[in-house]
Amino acid sequence: MATRTKIKIMDDALLREALDSEYEKSSQIKLCKYVLSLAKHILTLIDYKDMEHPVIQAGYAVNERWQRGDARMHDVRQAGFQIHQLAKSSPDMVTQTALRVAGQAVATGHMREHAMVSSDYAIKVINLRFPNDMNAVRQERLWQIEHLRGIADGAPAKNDGNG
Repeated sequence: MATRTKIKIMDDALLREALDSEYEKSSQIKLCKYVLSLAKHILTLIDYKDMEHPVIQAGYAVNERWQRGDARMHDVRQAGFQIHQLAKSSPDMVTQTALRVAGQAVATGHMREHAMVSSDYAIKVINLRFPNDMNAVRQERLWQIEHLRGIADGAPAKNDGNG
């Protein structure tokens, strides 16, 4: 069953549907790898200056531990909440939204549905950075689709931020 967008975004419905189809076929661990890479990609895209922020790094680490079976769902949820708190403290809407990509990404270890929400927040970042630019939206959705397709369930998450 297709997921519904939970936030207001300008999107390419057909490309979101293609991503949703890939999402449906993916394991939760594969989705975690995908969205952690997505978060790094988006934070790099906006030129976020604090990529090594302890709250963000701790969130990524707890999700990666969860993927190996070494962290509890409660730990993943708490780490996601902490990143969302960091987002709330940002006065800049683009940065706030990009941090929400990361918060939802970390929370994907708790519930797989957070992966699509993270992907949608990434589109909201694109909407904010490039208003009314459907080409930019399409490029981001294509990146998301190809990146998710390219991750094997057993492969380590890419850490370069650009995927």
